[in-house]
Amino acid sequence: MAPVAFRPVGAAKDLEILVLRHEVMVLRRQVTRPRLELADRTLLAALPRVLPRRRWAAFFVRPATLLRWHRELVARRWTYPRTAGPSVHGGTGPGLGASARRGESDLGLPEVHGELVGLGQQVSASTVWRILHRAGIDPAPRRAGPSWREFCAAQAASILACDLFTVETALLQRLYVLFVIELGSRRVHVLGATFSPTGQWVAQQARNLLMELDDRAHRFRFLIRDRDAKFTLVFDAVFAAVGTQVVKTPIQAPRANAYAERFVGTVHRECLDRILIVGRCHLQAVLAAYVAHYNAHRPHRSFGQRPPDPRPTSVDGAANSPLGNVRRRRILGGLINEYEQAA
Repeated sequence: MAPVAFRPVGAAKDLEILVLRHEVMVLRRQVTRPRLELADRTLLAALPRVLPRRRWAAFFVRPATLLRWHRELVARRWTYPRTAGPSVHGGTGPGLGASARRGESDLGLPEVHGELVGLGQQVSASTVWRILHRAGIDPAPRRAGPSWREFCAAQAASILACDLFTVETALLQRLYVLFVIELGSRRVHVLGATFSPTGQWVAQQARNLLMELDDRAHRFRFLIRDRDAKFTLVFDAVFAAVGTQVVKTPIQAPRANAYAERFVGTVHRECLDRILIVGRCHLQAVLAAYVAHYNAHRPHRSFGQRPPDPRPTSVDGAANSPLGNVRRRRILGGLINEYEQAA
């Protein structure tokens, strides 16, 4: 009697996977848009966190679809009505505008011009506009300037501005982020993130900031903040100890703290609105990477398309040099890209 050949377990699994993949391919040809229930969406949103990125092609939904599902869940969780535009603090809750759905390649005139300046290319903004116009790419929309522009421009080097903004996690928990921006240099300091911000926590973050600034702390004469109850008298006293006067904005006037509000919108549009945040540690890691990019590479129009703290590169020596050797640095898995001249 001839011996019976047994198929290895691993080969059987591979064959089963091949059959299932073929079934899925057949179903995709017949069903253009499947109907998903809440449990299906939850499973599809959670699996990318454990599946390697190279396997994401197996999903039949795009990352933008997962982000849209998350925004809808947040909108249903909070009971306050929708507003016409983005929320004051730039959260991902109700009222989130279409800017949250910007694609990775959605670069306008300022961004493209800034990247070229960072690469040491002396090219005018009009030349960049002409090239983009021929390619059918419109420049980014302009926004109105801040109402306190004259005051801040005169004393920007001696002014700090602080604010809190919110981030909704994938598990529908709300995180609060405290940050400070130096108006003179646009340098941003993210002080911390927490689920339960208290006056004591905010005051401690202020002490940590002054320790980080060290001798530079005495250079700032004013601190702009809103009238949030989390900014207590202890918080004001921390800055008063180094000679910094706290300036409170008028009630319900977010434009009075325009620079801080502008950063909140920027960090959401360019980073947070395109990532599902899992928890506090994940948020802190993402913000640390983005702030490093914001301070050391991201171009600022008010500084001639230069970043607040440019990295030591050969940009000055590479002026007008050919763009033959350009190196790309991927930030946050390629969500943000930085370009520099290769050595």
